[in-house]
Amino acid sequence: MEESVLTGCTESLVPQFALDLGQTEKAGAEMLLKGRFVEFRKAFFLVEGKDSTLLSQAQALLRWHSTHLYCGRTGQPTQKNISGSKRVCGTDEVIYYPQMSPVVIMLVSNGTHCLLARQKGFPPGMYSALAGFCNIGETVEEAVHREVAEEVGLDVSSLSYSASQHWPFPSSSLMIGCHAMVQPKQNKIELNHSELEDARWFDAAEIEEPLKQKQVPSKKEMGEIAFWIPPPQALAHHLIKEWMQRH
Repeated sequence: MEESVLTGCTESLVPQFALDLGQTEKAGAEMLLKGRFVEFRKAFFLVEGKDSTLLSQAQALLRWHSTHLYCGRTGQPTQKNISGSKRVCGTDEVIYYPQMSPVVIMLVSNGTHCLLARQKGFPPGMYSALAGFCNIGETVEEAVHREVAEEVGLDVSSLSYSASQHWPFPSSSLMIGCHAMVQPKQNKIELNHSELEDARWFDAAEIEEPLKQKQVPSKKEMGEIAFWIPPPQALAHHLIKEWMQRH
């Protein structure tokens, strides 16, 4: 289909495509598929494993096409290729490929505790690892040192890479997960209130129960739970789980 994009193939080599039905087609599609549409962020945390990755890829690729309809050099319309892997300006033969912004996400630890923080836009009670966009010309290591210093006023003494993840919120980002160590006696947090609402040190006992949570709590549960962490689909959860396994 003209507006669909290829997201990959199944193990049996059946191609998989994604299509944005738009608001006007929702009712008919729900009836045909015997389901219902939910807000994307909520859906992303409801599905598991490969499905969350597929959903993330499809949404990001479709959104990229919807925001790159014209060439930035000539102003002329661009055309999607058959698979949806690129867009081309026929006037100047300029080719555009989907891109992701590099973001560092780091779990800060002083050896006995890990540091978790929350932004004002987070759901009630949710704490997560620190994160921030890499600046132009900046290495991952430099970005980790800068972000930790800017947000909580701590100096990273060493860091190690853990894993990476495509993250669709608010737009396509490549999350680069790291563990960042600070000196054992460096416990004082200097909170950057323009970036964060709160940041705290947590020990393993405090992390154990929230780590068992498999899904985002309901709105009612959020009002009752004092502290919870991102679910398993999020790289932050993976970093926290790794830290717990070491303690």
